Amino acid sequence: MKAIKIGLLGKILVAIALGIGIGLISPEWIVRTFVTFNSIFSQFLGFAIPLIIVGLVTPAIADIGSKAGKMLIVTVAIAYISTIFAGLVSYLTGATFFPAMIASGEGLKTLSEAIETEPYFSVSIPPLMGVMTALVLAFMTGLGLASSQHKTLLDAAHGFEEIVTMTIKSAIIPVLPLYIFGIFLNMTYVGQVFAILTVFVKIIGIIFLIHIGILILQFTIAGGLARKNPFKLLWTMM
Repeated sequence: MKAIKIGLLGKILVAIALGIGIGLISPEWIVRTFVTFNSIFSQFLGFAIPLIIVGLVTPAIADIGSKAGKMLIVTVAIAYISTIFAGLVSYLTGATFFPAMIASGEGLKTLSEAIETEPYFSVSIPPLMGVMTALVLAFMTGLGLASSQHKTLLDAAHGFEEIVTMTIKSAIIPVLPLYIFGIFLNMTYVGQVFAILTVFVKIIGIIFLIHIGILILQFTIAGGLARKNPFKLLWTMM
């Protein structure tokens, strides 16, 4: 019999359900154990994100070659226009619908009074640089490698890319459902989860619809320029 393979999204949904269910009956020491784990893992994520940006963006720009400068300018311009448009849609939607939704959530008024579960201990892992610093460094290094094609540095960039990819595959993605489980376990234990979910399920639903709408618009424009079926392109990406 062929084993059923569950994707990352499915694992996260299972983790949310288990976190809520177990949080209702879990003793404090189990919750504090997962809170401790989440505290360490969140520190690791904060440390890893700038390195992920440098490790993935630098070789991607460098591999474009001598045309990296022009292509990067066009790509950044399109990305910023798209971001501004999506941000305006999100803001207008949020300003129109979200205040009434949040005001109607009576349970949210008691969240500030909830007692937070403290971890057994915490580990500080400061990132080597900020996210914007990592982006600028990745652009600068990638463009420099694209124009100079310095083989030693280019090989080093690809080697670091392999390390980052391996870290994502082996140390972040597999652990992410456990991290989500810990979040919902803690929220359920301290009595926050139901007050939050009653409001934010509606908000997440609206956000999901906005995502779908913007994706369809973007792929319709791209499909029109490329003279291809946008829904077929979107299905391929999915």
